[in-house]
Amino acid sequence: MMRRTGPMSKEDSVSAFDVEDVSLKKSNLWPSAPPSISEEFDMDAKAKPASSIRNYFFKKSMFMFIPVVALVYSLSFTIPFGESAAGLSNSSSMIITSSIISLIFAMFQFLIIDRIPVQSITIEANNTSDPQKTTKRLNEVYEAIYHGAESFLKAEYTICTSFTVVFTGIVFTLIFWGTEWDLARASFTAISFALGSFTSILSGYLGMKVAVYSNVRTTISAQKPGYTDCFNTAFRAGAVMGFALCGLGMLMLYITLLCFRVYYPLPSDWVYLTECITGYGLGGSCIAMFGRVGGGIYTKAADVGADLVGKVVHGIPEDDPRNPATIADNVGDNVGDVAGMGSDLFGSFAEATCAALVVGTSIGNAGGWDAMMFPLIVSAVGLLVCVFCSFFATNIFTVRSEEQVSQALKMQLVSTTVFIIPAVYLAAVSFLPPFFDLDSSVGNKTISVQPYMAWLCVISGAVGGLIIGLLTEYYTSYNFRPVKEIANSCKTGAATNVIYGIALGYKSTIIPIIVLAILIYGSFSLCDMYGVALAAIGFLSNLATGLTIDVYGPVCDNAGGIAEMADLEPYVRDKIDVLDAAGNTTAAIGKGFAIGSAALVSLALFGAFITRIQELSNGMLFDNGVNILEPITFSFLIIGGMIPFAFAAMTMKSVGFAAMQMVHEVQRQFDANPALLEEGTDILPDYDACIAISTNASLREMIAPGALVILAPLMTGIFFGIKAVSGLLVGSLVSSIQLAISMSNSGGAWDNAKKYIEKASPHSELKGKGSDIHKAAVVGDTIGDPFKDTSGPALNIVMKLMAVLSLVFSDSFYACSEGRGIFQMG
Repeated sequence: MMRRTGPMSKEDSVSAFDVEDVSLKKSNLWPSAPPSISEEFDMDAKAKPASSIRNYFFKKSMFMFIPVVALVYSLSFTIPFGESAAGLSNSSSMIITSSIISLIFAMFQFLIIDRIPVQSITIEANNTSDPQKTTKRLNEVYEAIYHGAESFLKAEYTICTSFTVVFTGIVFTLIFWGTEWDLARASFTAISFALGSFTSILSGYLGMKVAVYSNVRTTISAQKPGYTDCFNTAFRAGAVMGFALCGLGMLMLYITLLCFRVYYPLPSDWVYLTECITGYGLGGSCIAMFGRVGGGIYTKAADVGADLVGKVVHGIPEDDPRNPATIADNVGDNVGDVAGMGSDLFGSFAEATCAALVVGTSIGNAGGWDAMMFPLIVSAVGLLVCVFCSFFATNIFTVRSEEQVSQALKMQLVSTTVFIIPAVYLAAVSFLPPFFDLDSSVGNKTISVQPYMAWLCVISGAVGGLIIGLLTEYYTSYNFRPVKEIANSCKTGAATNVIYGIALGYKSTIIPIIVLAILIYGSFSLCDMYGVALAAIGFLSNLATGLTIDVYGPVCDNAGGIAEMADLEPYVRDKIDVLDAAGNTTAAIGKGFAIGSAALVSLALFGAFITRIQELSNGMLFDNGVNILEPITFSFLIIGGMIPFAFAAMTMKSVGFAAMQMVHEVQRQFDANPALLEEGTDILPDYDACIAISTNASLREMIAPGALVILAPLMTGIFFGIKAVSGLLVGSLVSSIQLAISMSNSGGAWDNAKKYIEKASPHSELKGKGSDIHKAAVVGDTIGDPFKDTSGPALNIVMKLMAVLSLVFSDSFYACSEGRGIFQMG
C-alpha cells in the first residue's frame, strides 16, 4: 500500500483559492478496453481478408476526403467580389467554414483519445506486475498532476481576469481621450481587448485540460506493442490543442469584425474598424505574457530543483516518485509548455492578422471586404491544409519504429508548407483584385500590387519559417554535430559544457537572422509593409500543425514521468523516451517558428504604428520614415535594446530564487525521512509542499516582468512622445530576436546533450547515466531550463506586446502635445 509522509488534502491546496475536487475515475467504468485505433485500422494486410482491406482503404479515403471536400466547398464560393448563394460574403463562407471544420476535427481527435481507458494493460508474458495495483497508481499520479495544474491555472487566471477588467477600463479611457471623445472607437477597442484576453485564457486552459487528459493515456498506449498507438495518442492530443485554438481564435476574431462592420459599413470607415480590432491582439498578448512568464517560472523552478537534488546529489532517476518535486515538475510541463505556449501562439496569430488588416485597409476600397480579409483567408486555407496533412502521421505513414518518429513529425512541417503554396495562390487570385494600390510607408508614392505579389510574400514567410525550423533542429538535435560537441565537452566538467552551450546559442543566430533579413527585404520590396505583414501570416499559416507538434512534446514528457512514477515496466519508459527525444527537437523547432514569426509580427505592428501616426499628423510626422539620427529616437533605441536583457534577467532570477526554495525543500524532506532514498520504498514524499513553492513563486514573480513590458512603451509615449516610442520599439525588436534565438537554442542543445549521454553505454567514452560526465551535462541542462522554457520564449512576447500596445494607444500618444509627449522632447 502506498503511503505519504505529508498530507495531500483539499485544505492544503497550492492555491489561495478554493479548488473543486475533480473526480477523474470515470474511465474506470469501462468494463474492458475498447479496440484501439490501430486495431481498427491495422496496416498488416496479410492478417485481413480482401473485404477488410477494402474497408480499411475506404475508411482511410473517407478521413482524407473530409478536408478535401471542405476545401473545394469553401473555394466554390470564390466568385470574385460577390455574395455567395447563402447570402454570406465569399470570405465569410471560407473563414467560418474552415473554423468550424477545425473545431469539429479537434473534437473528433479528442473522442478517439477518450476511448482509451485509464486502465493498465499487460502484454508481455513475463510481466509480473499486478494490473489493478498499476491502474491505481496511474490514477493517483494522474489526479495529482491534474489537481496541481488546475489549481495553478485557476489562481493565475483569476489574477489575469482581474488584470483584464482593470486594463479594459484603462484602454477605454485612453482611447476615448486620444480620439477626441469618440465613444464608439473607445468602446469597440475595449471590447476587442477583453475578447482577446478571455479567448487567450480559454486557449491556455483548454490546452492544459487536453494535455493532462492525454498524458496518462499516452502512457497506457505505450504498454501496447509497437510505436503506433502511443505516438498517435500523443499526436492527437497536440492536434486537439492546435486545431481547437486556431479554429476558436479565427472564429472569434472574424465574428468580432463582422459585428464592428455593422457600425462601420462603408469601406472609407474600415480604417477605424481595423484600429478597433487591434485591441484583440493586445488582449491575447497580455495574457500570453503572464502565461509564458508565470508558467515558465513554475515549471523550471520544479525542474531545476528536482534535477539538482535528485539527479546530481542523490543519483535518483528522473521522475522517480521518491523525489518530492517530481509532481510539480510534471504539472509545470502542462501549465508552462502547453498552456503558456498556447496563449503565446494565439497572440502571434491575433497580432499578425491585426497588423495586416491595419496596413492593408486601403485594399478594401479597390477589392471590397473579401480582399481586405485576405490575411484571414490565408489562415483559413492553412487550417484546411493542416487537417489534410495530419492524416499523413496517423493513418497514411503510420509510425512503426523508433526511426520513424522524428520523420513523421518533420513530414508534418514539410508537407503543410508544400501544400500551402498552391492553396494560397488559389486564394490570392480568387479573393484579391487583379490590381490594387497601396500607400507607401516611406514617402508619398503609391505601389501597384498584383495577387501573385501578395502570394509571394505569404509563401516566403512559410518557406522561411521552415528553413529556420530546420536550422533549429540542426543546432538542438543530438543527431547532428553541434549537440554531440557539447556532449563531448562534458568530459572535462560542467564549465566547458556551459561554455560550449553559450557559444552554440550565439552561433545559431547567424543564419536565421540572415534568412529573416532576406525575407523582410523581399516582402517589403514587393508589397511594402503589407508584404511584411503577409510574410508574418505565412510564417503562421500552418500554425495548427506547429501547435500539434509543440504540444506533442510535453505530452510525451509527462507520459514518461507517469510511467516512472507508476513503476511500469522499463520497456514502457524506454519507448516513451524515444517519443520524448523527438518531442524535444520538435519543441525547439516550434520555438524557432515562434521567434521568427514574432520578429515579423513586431515589424508589421511597428509599420502599422508608423502608418497610423502619419494619418493622424496628415503626413507631418514620419512621412519619410523614422530618422534614427534624431537624438530622442536614437537615445530610446539604446534603451529599447536594453529592455530584453532586463526582462531576461528578471525572469531568470525568479527561476533561480524559486529553484533555491525548491532545492531546500527537497533536501529537507530527504533529511527528515531518509527512507525516501531507499530504492523500492512505498513511502511517498509531500508533493504538495513543492507544488506550493512553484505556485506561489510564479504568481508573485510574474508581475514585475509583465509590468516592465507594458509600462515601458506606455510611459515613453505619454511623457516623451512618438519619436521616442519608435526608437524604443526598434531597439527592443533588434535585441529581442537575437537574444531569444540564442537562449532557446542553447537551452535545447544542453537538454539534448544530456539525453545523448544518457543513451550511451557505461562502457563507452561518455559513460552513460550516473557518471561524472552525466552530472556535468545535468548542470548544463538545469542552466538551460530557464533559457529555453522561461526567458527565451517569453522574449517573443516582449517584442510583440510592446509593438501592439503602441499601435493601440497611438491616438493617445499623438494627443499628448501632437506626439511630442508631456515633456515635449520629441
